[in-house]
Amino acid sequence: MQDYLLLELSIKSIANSDDRFISKLSNLSAVIYQYMDRLNWAGFYILDETWNNLYLGPFQGKIACSNIKISEGVCGKAVRDNAVQRVADVHSFDGHIACDSDSESEIVLPLKKDGKIWGVLDIDSPEKNRFSQEDEEFLTRMAQIIGENVFEEKNFYEGLFTNQWL
Repeated sequence: MQDYLLLELSIKSIANSDDRFISKLSNLSAVIYQYMDRLNWAGFYILDETWNNLYLGPFQGKIACSNIKISEGVCGKAVRDNAVQRVADVHSFDGHIACDSDSESEIVLPLKKDGKIWGVLDIDSPEKNRFSQEDEEFLTRMAQIIGENVFEEKNFYEGLFTNQWL
């Protein structure tokens, strides 16, 4: 059983900091990767609704897919269904995108602000059945905190895919 107290305090502190969103996402991916056990990847994909793609954001782990169509993969399904996707065995998930062949299970959580999805938190493990119902409930609460607090900047969406957002 995972002890989530320190992780929760760290996530809340980072998400509510005065840092720019790219710094927040970088530190959030690092703290999740550091404090959750048995992971091989933790990071973010940012949604571009114009092109129906998720673009790679800050992460920890091996090199990742740079963009994912929302019609594909576990991340895309999380966006399409507007729901958490907890996959016990990624090899049995129809349409799974294998960015890292070591991944065996995955959980993807939509990140929303004011009801609008702006991205996903994607976490992979080299173990099948790594993510429990308890993990899902905890991460869902954390995704809500991240979603509501990371993108406070007024013109975030207008500057997202230009150099203005760095």
